Amino acid sequence: MKKTQVLLILVCLGLWSCASLSPSQRANPVITIEPGANPWTHLEFKNDPDNFQFVVISDRGGGERPGIFDKMMPKINLLQPEFVMSVGDLIQGYEENKDEVIRQWDELDGYVSQLEMPFFYVTGNHDYTNRMMADYRHERHGRTYYHFVYRDVLFLIVNSEDPTEKRPNMTDEQNAYLAKALRDNRDVRWTFVFLHRPLWEEKEVYGWTTFEQNLQGRPYTVIAGHVHNYTKSIRYGREYYTVATTGGSSQLRGIEYGEFDHILWITMTDEGPRVAILMCEGIQDTNIRVKE
Repeated sequence: MKKTQVLLILVCLGLWSCASLSPSQRANPVITIEPGANPWTHLEFKNDPDNFQFVVISDRGGGERPGIFDKMMPKINLLQPEFVMSVGDLIQGYEENKDEVIRQWDELDGYVSQLEMPFFYVTGNHDYTNRMMADYRHERHGRTYYHFVYRDVLFLIVNSEDPTEKRPNMTDEQNAYLAKALRDNRDVRWTFVFLHRPLWEEKEVYGWTTFEQNLQGRPYTVIAGHVHNYTKSIRYGREYYTVATTGGSSQLRGIEYGEFDHILWITMTDEGPRVAILMCEGIQDTNIRVKE
């Protein structure tokens, strides 16, 4: 029998066997390996079921530049992350008129409802400016600090705002809640912290030092927004990020100044998170150029 006929039979058998396999079995390749050289580098596919990808979207508050945040929703759908995190300042806020606050949240929720995956809210100063806005934020979206565990990774969502004091603050109640979440999840493989203000840069912030001390002894990553320019720093041997903007006010002076519109694409691996910056204008669908 000729070699081409043998290969054709192997391919047909491979396709038939692949169709009969379970989803977990189909994750591995059905491929013909010949003696000697083969046209690939290796067959160690990136298909660990414990690895996952998620997106972090940044500020649109403080003077939104229209047509950026809203247009990121279909772009994120193209990427198909497992979920989307935020860092607060989702509306413009600083309002005394409740009807206007409701309109702004309606607009924001209309945008994020386009996402095909879960979206997690983080509270920023523009979302939580005064007592009325804070009460409505609770009424509409519930808790402002919370946690969840996904594939043995702990996500802590921190509220860095205090509408009563009109300054960054972490209450004793919040710290007690977060401390319990940390105790109850001592053995997770990684911990992510999301908050709006980079409290490690603030002076005289009540509660942050206690919380940060509770993080020690475990692998973790902290991600915040608020300042509208990108910076990565190392504290206690861990990565701390302040992200730039996704449509929020910015001079857009470029990478040198950390001023650009972007999202983070994070892949969780056995060795820890791999973080990539995706520029908003760099994500396009296939209709960018069509034959017509």
